[in-house]
Amino acid sequence: MFDENERLAVQEALWLIKEFGAEAPLYAAMKAEKAIEQKDFRRCALWRRILEILADGPAVKSAGSKY
Repeated sequence: MFDENERLAVQEALWLIKEFGAEAPLYAAMKAEKAIEQKDFRRCALWRRILEILADGPAVKSAGSKY
């Protein structure tokens, strides 16, 4: 079972894929970098998790179907 942060990360990853397609990881990496610059490490951790989910590829769609 997913916790709230994991659910949010999966939803965000699915949205990024829908909006940006193959460039979704680039967008997520830019968001993570911006969070680091702002010293918002909690948000950076979320974006890094989203990058991991995007790297898993097809697993995102199966996980997303649960929501």
